Amino acid sequence: MSEHKLRIDKWLWAARFFKTRSLAKTAIEGGKVQLDGQRIKVSKEIAVGDRLLIRQGWDLREVIVDALSDQRRGAPEARQLYTETEASVARRESEAEARKAAGGMIERPLHRPTKKQRRQIHRFKDLSDSE
Repeated sequence: MSEHKLRIDKWLWAARFFKTRSLAKTAIEGGKVQLDGQRIKVSKEIAVGDRLLIRQGWDLREVIVDALSDQRRGAPEARQLYTETEASVARRESEAEARKAAGGMIERPLHRPTKKQRRQIHRFKDLSDSE
């Protein structure tokens, strides 16, 4: 673990938030990772003490960088690179409970869409993206 500045994509990969640096890069470019509430670029260098907001699927984690490392190690060692705020942990747990409670309420399709339906979906998404 080093005490210099480090690219955010490398740190997210080393801290095991993302399986590959490419996935970390995609998440950063998509605005799913923020530094002090601001969108950042992949090449942004972080330092110890920085506060990150990381959205992964349904979960939004607020973490404080405790150490820097550009090497991916086991989960227990990666967990030492950051501290998740207590408010973030409580929010994630309450949201998970709410999702679990509403699990029966969510309607899921009975079958996969046919090829024709998939084409219609793609056409619809392409039209809404161009507007």
